[in-house]
Amino acid sequence: MTRQGTILVVDDEEIMREVLEALLVREGYQVRLAQTGHEGLELARSQSFDAAVVDVMMPGLDGIATLQELKRIDEELPVIMITAFASVETAITAMKLGAFDYITKPFKNDEVLVVLKNAVERRQLVVENKALKQNLQARYHKFANIIGKSPKMRQVFDLIIQAAPSRSTVLVYGESGTGKELVARALHTNSPRADKPFVTVNSGSLPPDLLESNLFGHVKGAFTGAVYPKKGLFELADKGSIFFDEIGNVPLETQAKLLRVIQEREFMRLGGVDTIRVDVRIIAATNVDLRKMMEEGRFREDLYYRLHVIAVTLPPLRERREDVPLLAQHFLQKYGEENAKSGLELTPEALDLLVEYDWPGNVRELENVIERAVVLCSSPRIGIDLVPDHVRATRPFHMPTIVVPPEGISFKEVVGDFERRLIESTLEAAGGVQKRAAELLHIKPTTLNEMIKRYDIRPRRSRRPEEAPSPGDRDAPASPAAVPPVRPGQGGRPA
Repeated sequence: MTRQGTILVVDDEEIMREVLEALLVREGYQVRLAQTGHEGLELARSQSFDAAVVDVMMPGLDGIATLQELKRIDEELPVIMITAFASVETAITAMKLGAFDYITKPFKNDEVLVVLKNAVERRQLVVENKALKQNLQARYHKFANIIGKSPKMRQVFDLIIQAAPSRSTVLVYGESGTGKELVARALHTNSPRADKPFVTVNSGSLPPDLLESNLFGHVKGAFTGAVYPKKGLFELADKGSIFFDEIGNVPLETQAKLLRVIQEREFMRLGGVDTIRVDVRIIAATNVDLRKMMEEGRFREDLYYRLHVIAVTLPPLRERREDVPLLAQHFLQKYGEENAKSGLELTPEALDLLVEYDWPGNVRELENVIERAVVLCSSPRIGIDLVPDHVRATRPFHMPTIVVPPEGISFKEVVGDFERRLIESTLEAAGGVQKRAAELLHIKPTTLNEMIKRYDIRPRRSRRPEEAPSPGDRDAPASPAAVPPVRPGQGGRPA
């Protein structure tokens, strides 16, 4: 069986260690056992683990103290606490101290495997993100702000590396929010011009006369108000790079003058007679179809072909969904540091929502969503309650894949199981609010309540620590449902 990860199990009860070892080994995990907290810490110091399972009640160094020391050894290590129901309050304390999740005794095998799978995936994501950043920085020099591992982004990185050393004009295509200026800066910082100016021109923010004055400068008396001579952006960018953001907004009358600069590397200030020569690398970006504008007579054909020497196309975020977790982790760290909040992470359910969303505002929109969540969060784990309504509302629904075995299958059991899973998943998406869940399912609240009672559906404990049951709550379950809720878009597999 394929290795799934290496797990540290710390429990003073021999029978519990044996049960967990047998279960995890059968699933393909490598397991190291420790009888005490001190033994577990020694193992953690000697090797790296993908996750740790720690009993709360242990003699000597208890589970809470073991958790704290494990986090000092490896801050990113996901630690799952095992607790008797009577010590749930202690488990909640553990969650606040950085535990990934907790499981109550007696537990079900499916519950352990699902929680552990989520923990290992989170660990591997963090490790992969760090490795990717190191790889990109080593291979691509100053690419710290461009995050991606998808095939389309790797093509972008390769093209930047190939184009950066030249002085050829580059045209960057991409929807709003995809990071076109970041690509332009990467072209500049990886070029021989890196220590020279990088000047940005907002092509559509000024009327033609003021735009030309900003680009080419003017002499004294060139127009009313020109009481002093002024250097233009081309002069300021000499020996460096000039970036035209949204080049399609440049007026036709200015396009002709811009073409001359590209062709001849010279221009005259407004009102001047002297020719000024410059050595400037031109990088332009657009979110519109310049070829169509050219065919419609709104963009000069000769300028289009002068700009279109090397074309870099940035894919929208919806076409590189595998990059969403990396970007989310990057922004969590960025805004966590800004807001003095460390160890932040998204719950698997919240991350699923982000991956499934189409992001019309692309990376910029994702960054805004993460910043909002970081500012509003009250615990290290950010759940779906901090995902904006418009992101949750657009979550697609996919039927799970069902394979009928040769011996057949019970129609009634399959339908019942799916119905229960659907209700659990919808309750999770609704933050546990039954009225909202009923609205999402387009059924009456009374109907939903009857179905909840029929299937004995209990609230998920691990949604947020503060929502966990108290020891005195007689209605709280000793363990959650054995089968986890269906995650839309994952073919019915547990998340």
